[in-house]
Amino acid sequence: MWFLAMWFVTSQKHGASALGLQRVLGLGSYRTAWTWLHKLRRAMVRPGRDRLSGYVEVDETYVGGKEKGVHGRQTEKKAIVAIVVEVHFPKGFGRIRMGRVPDVSAASLTPFVCGAVEPGSTVHTDGWKGYNDIPKHGYNRKMTVLSASPEPSHVAMPAVHRVASLLKRWLLGTHQGSVRSWHLDYYLDEFTFRFNRRTSRSRGMLFYRLMQQAVATPPTRYRDLVGGSDGLDE
Repeated sequence: MWFLAMWFVTSQKHGASALGLQRVLGLGSYRTAWTWLHKLRRAMVRPGRDRLSGYVEVDETYVGGKEKGVHGRQTEKKAIVAIVVEVHFPKGFGRIRMGRVPDVSAASLTPFVCGAVEPGSTVHTDGWKGYNDIPKHGYNRKMTVLSASPEPSHVAMPAVHRVASLLKRWLLGTHQGSVRSWHLDYYLDEFTFRFNRRTSRSRGMLFYRLMQQAVATPPTRYRDLVGGSDGLDE
């Protein structure tokens, strides 16, 4: 049954919801399907994975719907997701990294960049002051002040805006936008796992990678998944 679950999760182009997994496997409990999916998501991050390198774009996006009375990088309830994308020339994107950050200060953004990108890389950001410390850590910063740029943001920095758009469509489509904030990191891991293997010609390779990482991932109990509550999503 676990092998079937892993095959279903990796063979679906846009991923699987707990309801879909329950239906396909004939599980009697939605909670069981939900738990299995979250256990698999924890196996989608390979320990010791290589950091991104070369030329990368960095920015943040916000997940959680519209908020009234807030502007720019302000938020009250939405989750802030930092994104790094490798950019290939003359065109094309490479790998990505994503992570939820508590705010957009340098104290939050600098460690994220350092953990995701190899020193010596060129990091393209907008003019936000939260990225001002990046050169101190061995990175070449290219800065585009979007408010002064003749190009719209999605043209000046196309990689991160494209990935952010795909992420939100995936959350709204496959998961119907019902992802709880305290589980968001694991959905980001799944999206990253899928995106970084999007050019694989064989679904079997994704299945193999997930199975390989699953046997090396420590077990997780249901009560640890929900944090002592019934925090089911999807």
